[in-house]
Amino acid sequence: MASQRRRILGSSLLGITYQGGEASVPIVIGVIIDRAVANGDGGALLGWLAVLLGVFVVLSLSYRFAARLGEAASEHAAHELRLRLTDRVLSPAGGAAAGRLAGELVNVATSDARRVGTVNMVIPMALAALAGMVVTSVALFRMSTLLGLTVLGAVLPLIIGAQLLAGPLERRAGAEQDRAGLAAGVAADLVSGLRVLKGLRAEPAALARYRLTSQEARGAAVRAAAARGWNFGGLLGLTGVYLTVVALVAARLALSGSISVGELVAAVGLAQFQLAPLGILAFANGEYVMARASAHRVAEVLAAPPAVAAGTDPPAALATPVRGRLELRGVTHGPLAGLDLAVAAGTMVGVVTADPAAATALLAVLGREADPAAGAVALDGVDLTLLDPATARGAILVAAHDADLFDGTVEDNVAAAVAARFASGGADRAAWLERALAAAAADEVCAALPDGAASGVGERGQALSGGQRQRVALARALAADAPVLVLHDPTTAVDAVTEARVAAGLRSLRAGRTTLLVTTSPALLDVADRVVLIADGAVAADSTHHDLVDARDDYRTAVLA
Repeated sequence: MASQRRRILGSSLLGITYQGGEASVPIVIGVIIDRAVANGDGGALLGWLAVLLGVFVVLSLSYRFAARLGEAASEHAAHELRLRLTDRVLSPAGGAAAGRLAGELVNVATSDARRVGTVNMVIPMALAALAGMVVTSVALFRMSTLLGLTVLGAVLPLIIGAQLLAGPLERRAGAEQDRAGLAAGVAADLVSGLRVLKGLRAEPAALARYRLTSQEARGAAVRAAAARGWNFGGLLGLTGVYLTVVALVAARLALSGSISVGELVAAVGLAQFQLAPLGILAFANGEYVMARASAHRVAEVLAAPPAVAAGTDPPAALATPVRGRLELRGVTHGPLAGLDLAVAAGTMVGVVTADPAAATALLAVLGREADPAAGAVALDGVDLTLLDPATARGAILVAAHDADLFDGTVEDNVAAAVAARFASGGADRAAWLERALAAAAADEVCAALPDGAASGVGERGQALSGGQRQRVALARALAADAPVLVLHDPTTAVDAVTEARVAAGLRSLRAGRTTLLVTTSPALLDVADRVVLIADGAVAADSTHHDLVDARDDYRTAVLA
């Protein structure tokens, strides 16, 4: 609201003018009856009709531009929230997605942000409605103190009733958004894994899961709609009672001669008019309590604690160029228990773990997805926790074996990694991309596609096979030419011949650059300078692939079985 204060103020002032004009209409009509119609004064009739026309022109224009400013405030605020949510979700510090499905985050950034933004439109509406009620009350007080007191006595119960009706609405609106977000998350999860589900013939189980979640979301939506109905209907009933009371009091005053016929018409018109501001207040109250429920969800994402430290202030810096010397000293994280590992700059090291969870934990601390509970990871002697997470990830690139591709062409996906390095394009860029594609054996993928590297990969790479998708993702990681590249099982979906070609390509392209191959592939481990075996969370052996195959049963089991 603070960022939209000018629009809110402008919309409020114009809205107040509009409601004041609406409240003036029955007052002017009452004056016309008393001063023109009752006396048969044609001149006065024309004059007051001109005044009435002027009132309508002012209130019409005021409404038009008040609505424009209010809508603009709503949309700009929602967009600002979406940008803040996107920045938080994509923050290098991470943490915003913890415990939330992707679909839930999308729901927060769309539906919840929109609801919160709506507050910037309904607040001016509510202020304008209150102004209309104030004008009405003053006018009725001028006609009769009893009428004015009747209005004031009725408004307080209306406000209390509105607050009592708003409580269940806020609770159910929050539950509705929670269930809707979960349903969206489950749907996105199932769609992304559709091929796997079909392969396992698990569609019925997946359908049952989504149906249950969807029915829970529907139930929450129905309960929220019922609460909205009770909220609006209850306030409408209260305002109907209020209108009846005011009309009866005004009629008795007219019969007794305390007010004129024109004032009676004006009083009944004003009481009728107040249905509109009261209805606006009911609507604004409902929107506000629903926005509060959404605001809680937005705030939870924005205030989510970071997954990793943000570095020192100011953050430490790496020497230029980054040499790529990597050290893990007593690292404890998940299955890792006091892991000590040193990787010399420019070497290729294979890492074999019998426990997949240990590999995942190692990738997490190297990629700054998590900081170790104990110990330290250092690059060129600088602790990663002292660096800005974005700087650390720019120097150490962790490429997962199931990395997603973006909708676009093969070239678009691979070139995304070199956008800054080759901003102007040119022959050097084309030559480097060609080398990266060849090293990952992705040039074979391009040759098999109808338009070569210009062929589309589809959403999340769905137009490619698993092996093709994996090779394109590997080419993208290689094209980045990071000082330290960590590859996790980059060849699980390719045949042995292609795997051997990829191994040779990696060795050639990454010559002089630090590379960690977290894998159990004999072809890849064979081209590494050395291989480290991790068992029980620590280094159990450190030698070449061939020596480990000869010397250790556990290594043979992990690699050759």
